[in-house]
Amino acid sequence: MTPSLAIVLAIGVLFATGVYLLLERSLTRVLIGFILIGNGANLLFLVAGGRAGGAPIVGLTPVGEMSDPLVQAMVLTAIVITLGLTAFVLAMAYRSWQLHGHDEVQDDLEDRRVARIAATNEPAYDDSDAADNTSLDDEASTVRDETSRLGEDDRRHRDGKDHPKDHGTQPGRSGTTSGGDPS
Repeated sequence: MTPSLAIVLAIGVLFATGVYLLLERSLTRVLIGFILIGNGANLLFLVAGGRAGGAPIVGLTPVGEMSDPLVQAMVLTAIVITLGLTAFVLAMAYRSWQLHGHDEVQDDLEDRRVARIAATNEPAYDDSDAADNTSLDDEASTVRDETSRLGEDDRRHRDGKDHPKDHGTQPGRSGTTSGGDPS
């Protein structure tokens, strides 16, 4: 079976438009690009599956007239993946709109620095911000990892509050029982 030219053109237009929209900065356009690519993939699976046939149930339809169940399973999987990506990108766009009033993705400052270094053809391992001429590897071996030693004292000093766990008592209690005897 040869597929219709209109369906093949529709698949090409869906994929091309979807890729174009994925390259935009607006998360709304990225979302529409994901949806278009998902629909193009669904059409591609259906065209690649061959001709339509009977239900793929043994005993109900002769083997030669059954449709391929793998294509149907792949289309269902593609629909679920597209739905998940749509929900995720929609949540990101909504949060970006809440925080910034727009849904455009900004350039990262580190990306700009790396692009500037690449344009001058300098080695990327040199730290241009450091006063001495040490490499980032040398500096990384001496950096203190503050997350490895977060204890009770660190938490109390960090936010300036007195936490109940820091003293082993509950707020409003002095560490004694109701009778006044420590036990």
